[in-house]
Amino acid sequence: MSYSAGSHVTPVTEGKGEPSSMTTNAKSNSIRDAAAQSPEAYEDEHVHSVYESIAGHFSSTRYKPWPFIASFLRERVAAGSVGLDVGCGNGKYLGVREGGDVHMIGSDRSPSLVGIARGRGFDVAVADGLALPFRPGCADFVLCIAVIHHLSTRERRVDALRKLLACVRGDGQVLVYVWALEQSSSRRGWDVDSEQDQLVPWVMKANQNKKDKESGGNEGVDTTYERFYHLYREGELEDDMRAAGGRVLESGYERDNWWVIGGHSEKS
Repeated sequence: MSYSAGSHVTPVTEGKGEPSSMTTNAKSNSIRDAAAQSPEAYEDEHVHSVYESIAGHFSSTRYKPWPFIASFLRERVAAGSVGLDVGCGNGKYLGVREGGDVHMIGSDRSPSLVGIARGRGFDVAVADGLALPFRPGCADFVLCIAVIHHLSTRERRVDALRKLLACVRGDGQVLVYVWALEQSSSRRGWDVDSEQDQLVPWVMKANQNKKDKESGGNEGVDTTYERFYHLYREGELEDDMRAAGGRVLESGYERDNWWVIGGHSEKS
């Protein structure tokens, strides 16, 4: 896979006052137009290249499993099961089920994050979520946590869910988390009237930007990277799961995220 880590960084400057609704709508339209024109290139710039650049710092902030996901792994997964974590990042969920009675394999689009997970002793591979290397029906369950929302069109998001469903056996389950639009109580302040397609900044302080220090570029300068997110409305993830040919078994909300557990439809 080819990456151009850091080469597409867009600095963000702070303006005075709050943006008008016209400015916000124009920016959202610009995001949608750019993504529709070339989704792969847009995601390479605003997702893949970003995570390659921030991998170490990002990993240092991702260490505590979320309660429902941990309980799913510890209480709902039977001994002897085989599971996948698609978009595993640094592998924080791969070691949740202690005891070795469940085998999990992780995959991620970022070689740097895969390298971190592999260094922790996990079974991981570099793979795109839309071109998974796993054979159909190979797993009893699949996790996909905070990944689908990085795909810039609905067609690609539904296709990604379809690929996850293809990995599980007939009675297998797929647990998916995405960022919610409805998070007015969070520091981000998004709510039902906010735009769903957003570029969310990740600021690397000068002393955190190891790659810049090694390359001799931008040393001593904070760098802002913009990550694409599609913020899901209530009920939208369930609709996408059904559009992918799946069946909604459970769904809910946790920590500014919507989640769904899906399985094969009764007809499949």
